[in-house]
Amino acid sequence: MALSYAVVNQKGGVGKTTTAVNLAACAALDGHKVLLVDADPQGNATSGCGVDRSVLDQCIYDLLTSTAIDPAQLFPEVVTPTSVENLSVVPATINLAGASIALVTAIARETKLQHALETAYERYDIIIVDTAPSLGLLTMNSLTAVQQIIIPIQCEYYALEGLTQLLEVIQLVQSQLNPSLRLNGVALTMYDARTNLAAEVEREVRENFPGRVYQTVIPRNVQLAEAPSYGLPAVLYDKHCAGSRAYWRLYEEVFPHE
Repeated sequence: MALSYAVVNQKGGVGKTTTAVNLAACAALDGHKVLLVDADPQGNATSGCGVDRSVLDQCIYDLLTSTAIDPAQLFPEVVTPTSVENLSVVPATINLAGASIALVTAIARETKLQHALETAYERYDIIIVDTAPSLGLLTMNSLTAVQQIIIPIQCEYYALEGLTQLLEVIQLVQSQLNPSLRLNGVALTMYDARTNLAAEVEREVRENFPGRVYQTVIPRNVQLAEAPSYGLPAVLYDKHCAGSRAYWRLYEEVFPHE
């Protein structure tokens, strides 16, 4: 049975997709069979793994909205290999932007992704879902389909803004849809060691989430920003940059070896 994680924050620009892509790549490079699920209509996790969205016939939208075909049967047609050995992706295209509307009247609408991934839980070692920057139906589906949550928080002003609402949604999903869901940890991202602000934000986050914040801090790093334009995770684009080394350390914390 696969370990499954959702990388969640309703705020955009917090390093959510960068975290999902690089943790997935680290796990794949470490020999695990990994599935990265792109549940964000922007499709950045898809392109960040080198998959050309313009040539895709089907994407996660089809899994979520299919009524003619059992989504679990459709899954093998949608999953796409990447250039990273052991890493496959359920891609997203712009079509996914219409999923929330299509799901409004659907029966069991919050469990569509969970049902679509039924066969994936046995085929992969690790499943990582990159969620949409919202608290709508796509994110609800993501939280219902996984066991654990990783919350990236950027080390800037208003870092904790909106987190109360996010935690309320997580509690709602736990009580109504997925009682096994739990917070794995909070990841501090975009850390600029040159500023006092970053240290202040780190202190505030650790005080608000005692014992739940990873020791590893992801720095602001040019290579992390450049890597997606080359269709590569940063840990492959520049293996020795500060950002890549940080994601390998974070990987060790999220997936501790037995």
